[in-house]
Amino acid sequence: MENKKWDLVALASIPLIMTLGNSMLIPILPLISQQLHVSPFQVSMLITVYAIVAILLIPIAGYLSDRFGRKAVIIPSLIIAAAGGAVSGAGAWWTDGSTAYWIILGGRFLQGIGAAGAFPIVLPLVGDMFDDEKDISKSLGIIETSNTFGKVISPILGAALASVLWYLPFLSIPILCIISLVMVIFFVKSPSKSSSSKTSIKQFLTSTRDVMRKKGRWLYAIFAVGCICMFILFGVLFYLSETLESKYGMHGVRKGLVLAIPLAVLCLFSFIAGKVIGKSKQRMKWTGFAGMALATICMIITGFSNQIFFVVTFFSLCGAGIGTALPCMDALITEGIEKEQRGTITSLYSSMRFIGVSLGPPVVSLLLKSNHWVLFGMMALVGAIGGFVTLWAVRPQENKNKTDDKNSSKPLSGLMMKRAKAR
Repeated sequence: MENKKWDLVALASIPLIMTLGNSMLIPILPLISQQLHVSPFQVSMLITVYAIVAILLIPIAGYLSDRFGRKAVIIPSLIIAAAGGAVSGAGAWWTDGSTAYWIILGGRFLQGIGAAGAFPIVLPLVGDMFDDEKDISKSLGIIETSNTFGKVISPILGAALASVLWYLPFLSIPILCIISLVMVIFFVKSPSKSSSSKTSIKQFLTSTRDVMRKKGRWLYAIFAVGCICMFILFGVLFYLSETLESKYGMHGVRKGLVLAIPLAVLCLFSFIAGKVIGKSKQRMKWTGFAGMALATICMIITGFSNQIFFVVTFFSLCGAGIGTALPCMDALITEGIEKEQRGTITSLYSSMRFIGVSLGPPVVSLLLKSNHWVLFGMMALVGAIGGFVTLWAVRPQENKNKTDDKNSSKPLSGLMMKRAKAR
């Protein structure tokens, strides 16, 4: 791991910057709504359209990364994401009202295309870089921590930039993407791909179908948990952003600091979980289940009071649960799939996470006027489903390759000895 330190730093910059490019908008969505004279539901679509495009294109990006290499997909994707941010920023700068809204939405669409081939491809690339499962778990913990750290600073940075110019967060995206692009080009050394890995579309579809048939039960469970974690996280963040502004009059950096509290807890527990789980798949399962159970319990308790201190406290504990669960799911899915299909399967997992991102804000925007308990009761129910599928469907088997190799060598060597005596 030590000799690939700068590779990891460069790769960790991708989820950090992709997260900033999306989550920076969460605290300023009410401000954007005011500036463009659109409804909360319409403004939530700036998050949703980004995620929907990524959902559709991530599997394609995964296949292309398996066929042509991880860097060959990541580099153009960062360029496209930068272009999308530039379009949104330019639209907000030069136009106003409904025209600006649709140009910004188009830029977010383009940014989603770039995002599809950036962060989702980092997970299989990390798996390719290391042979030791413990190194993979630690590295994935660092990547997930970088992702969550981006969520921590994004509300503060987004609010700070918007206090200067409300559309400055859009204009910052190209700069951030260029920084990550330069680091990837110069520091990341992709493992070489053999020609045998360049499968046709038909072979790709067949192998993917075979993997899902053999390992579908636990893969579908991990897909669901990733989706549920992002749904709860982005849904409650949207709720807090709206509530802090409309009910408590919090704006700008002050609001960003409050939003950063649960995200900071999530970041800390992601880092701890990545170190704790090691290479034990059973530990990954039970740690992930514990995280989902904690998140569910906290959502149930949050439903009993809408006081902001109470909500932030228990949402922070919920963040600890989500931060514990995600690195476990990352490690299970990365280490449980062969390198040839790793890009494709992890991309499907990333798509499911983006589905959670896309559903959270609009669903919560529709429930904002309902009873407080209804909103958080629904979040608790969704979290309970995630805990149940982790417990019931995720049944990992420890790697027994070495043992199997030893056992299989015994009868083979005995047969060879018999043949030698016969000669």
